[in-house]
Amino acid sequence: MMKVAIFDYGAGNIFSLKVALEKRGATVDVIKSFDQADNYSGLLLPGVGNFDPAVQSMRKSSKTTFQEYVQDKIPVLGICLGMEMFFEKSEEGKEQGLSVMEGEVVILPNKFKIPHMGWNNLKIRKSNPLMDGIPDSSWVYFVHSYRVKPKNDDIIVADSDYGIAVPAIVNRGTLYGTQFHPEKSGKIGSLMIQNFLRECKK
Repeated sequence: MMKVAIFDYGAGNIFSLKVALEKRGATVDVIKSFDQADNYSGLLLPGVGNFDPAVQSMRKSSKTTFQEYVQDKIPVLGICLGMEMFFEKSEEGKEQGLSVMEGEVVILPNKFKIPHMGWNNLKIRKSNPLMDGIPDSSWVYFVHSYRVKPKNDDIIVADSDYGIAVPAIVNRGTLYGTQFHPEKSGKIGSLMIQNFLRECKK
């Protein structure tokens, strides 16, 4: 049986993500430290909380750093805030991000109601394991106030048109990020979770 971990920043309910993973056959542990995180096939950084407290929680709770634990070997899915933490910094806070992807996180333009909540469709830029079986223009559910601004657009797998192109999925190596919430995105989101778990089996 495949076992994955959800990192709990202590910021809110991650029940729906745990249930979505279990429906796809995964055994799920919720962890609060990388020091206790061994023998997991994959790691998920949920989309709950604020940038500075979440980054601080990851750093202060563990002698083992995120980079040391993952080592470019363990598949990681960062959802919303979890994806934003992959980058170097965010306008939401002052802490340095995990810096496993180059770029920054910026607030959505002021023409949007913040937070932006609702369904938007994906424009797929390139093939990716996370997107297997998912057609272009599929709809997914967003709840966010910020967007990532990668230094290198090559990591963008799909974006969404808000009048500006908002990166919706990024990938570098074993690191996958979604600005939307797969666990709240119906059949399309469920298929993405299945695709991620398939990567965890490899």
